[in-house]
Amino acid sequence: MTDSAIDTSVPHSARIWNYWLGGTENYPVDREAGDAYTAVFPGIVTIARGSRGFLRRAITHLVAEAGIRQFLDVGTGLPTAQNTHEVAQRIAPESRIVYVDNDPMVLAHARTLLTSTPEGATAYLHADVTDPDRVLAGAAETLDLGRPTALVLSNILGHVAHHEVARSLVTRLMAALPSGSYLCVDDGSRGIDPVFEQAQDAYNDSGAVPYNLRTVDEITAYFDGLEFVEPGVVPVTRWRPEPDDPAPEVVAEHGGLARKP
Repeated sequence: MTDSAIDTSVPHSARIWNYWLGGTENYPVDREAGDAYTAVFPGIVTIARGSRGFLRRAITHLVAEAGIRQFLDVGTGLPTAQNTHEVAQRIAPESRIVYVDNDPMVLAHARTLLTSTPEGATAYLHADVTDPDRVLAGAAETLDLGRPTALVLSNILGHVAHHEVARSLVTRLMAALPSGSYLCVDDGSRGIDPVFEQAQDAYNDSGAVPYNLRTVDEITAYFDGLEFVEPGVVPVTRWRPEPDDPAPEVVAEHGGLARKP
């Protein structure tokens, strides 16, 4: 994959997210869009970092407490610090991870993601969350989908225009995983911060691929039929914060983790 396959004339959410997290894998168009966003809503940087912290804590729980050793991370975005495989394999080197994304720039940087411990495995699949059959077929080349697996959907379902379609995609993916598997979801939430919503609406009107904020009830609905890990769906900054964390602020990004019975 070469840069010729990457459209640098239109901002892309994965590259903007990378910019907000302090990464370097982005282009001027992404930095301009990111700066325009933060000019309206500086809190987006807190949301981005809060989302990353939530993912790290959820993966740590899954490996250290739930005994999960397989991860299907769909819509992984660009590699930054504390990627799923790094967190999981630090605790259990035998962990196996499949990353899924449809962004050519992510594919161009897949070599960074594909590092793995000798005992485990890390693979990258160029596919889209809207094609669950392809996602599952590709994942099965690395993962044993007959064993409990954690499905990770971090800031990806908002790219699906209609909530009911997004729910059906989650249902389809979870249906293919056995009892004892987990669903980990976090997404930007509507109804919490009107300034955030204003900034997101302006971003969606900019020509970038739209990202749709969901209500907390809509995010909670992704977990229908599953058993929540406490504390359920909450602001990502308040999902099992570290004991030495200062009192975390409420952010308009909600997430949760739940087990398939």
